[in-house]
Amino acid sequence: MTVPGIDRPRLFAWLGRHLPDAGEPLSVSLIAGGRSNLTYLIETRERRVVLRRPPLGHVLPTAHDMRREWRVISALAPTPVPVPEPVAFCADEEVIGAPFYLMGYVEGEAVRSAEQLGEPAPERTRRLSQRLAEVLAAIHAVDYREVGLADFGRPEGYLARQLERWGQQWERSKTEDLPAYDRLAARLRERLPDGPAGTLVHGDYRLDNTLVRIGPAELEILAVVDWEMSTLGDPLADLGLTLTYWQDRGDEERAQIPVAGDVTAAPGFMNAAEFAAHYAKISGRDISDLGFYVAFGNFKLAVIVQGIHARFQQGKTVGEGFERIGAAVPTLIARAHRMLDES
Repeated sequence: MTVPGIDRPRLFAWLGRHLPDAGEPLSVSLIAGGRSNLTYLIETRERRVVLRRPPLGHVLPTAHDMRREWRVISALAPTPVPVPEPVAFCADEEVIGAPFYLMGYVEGEAVRSAEQLGEPAPERTRRLSQRLAEVLAAIHAVDYREVGLADFGRPEGYLARQLERWGQQWERSKTEDLPAYDRLAARLRERLPDGPAGTLVHGDYRLDNTLVRIGPAELEILAVVDWEMSTLGDPLADLGLTLTYWQDRGDEERAQIPVAGDVTAAPGFMNAAEFAAHYAKISGRDISDLGFYVAFGNFKLAVIVQGIHARFQQGKTVGEGFERIGAAVPTLIARAHRMLDES
């Protein structure tokens, strides 16, 4: 069976040379849910591994860097931050048409909907939301120099560079002019805070970028995945983006944005303000300027969604549910303006 983005004979031959202990490769299949880099499950006679590769087309400069993802999960493997086991990296584009890496298969789910959690259990879901904040604080607490990531980014001037970078991505991906976007970029530039000391940042932290073991008594975060946008920078930008994805109960506008699902609206989940307060308690960070960071998160997500929409229009995105995503862009921009008005 043909699998988009995979050359089975070349891949299986490469696995035979570089992963001989795994035994004969048996199958490879696309794992549903990825809206950017593509993720596949490979089954061999001895084990299951997961392959990550860039999207099939419209790859923007500096985006979808497999070596960065590989490097950061390898660095974090011995730390308290839960990540999949790093298995192997391949820079040879002749194998499947792009660089890729392999990581160990994790017996968990990317939770996007409240239905995945099973029977309502408010205490269990509240603990999951608390744990999500604690893992984010653990990422930001990593001594990036000690784990070999001192040159992984430049913490100073992070927000200014992010504004410039995502502005460039917008220009490459936009399908129409939106004056509200131009006004938002200008407002953010005028309001740039000094921010706390730089840390490792995930760049796209949310519940469905973790893998969760769903048990009858506990919901356990087994691994943080999708590190493609990780770097060194302002940790509150991570928090702001997480809250951009967050859907509080009763937020009907947010419910219409088809990213990250509705799981945070499940009974028992902390609301956005409670999540931010728990992160602040664990990390010890001042979050008094959080409104700016949530506005910045909406700006960044609007550009990301626009890029996905552009790939969909070109027929170069694999998966389902992309036909409605472009409508979220102006809504995210409007939410960012409101956050700046209110903060």
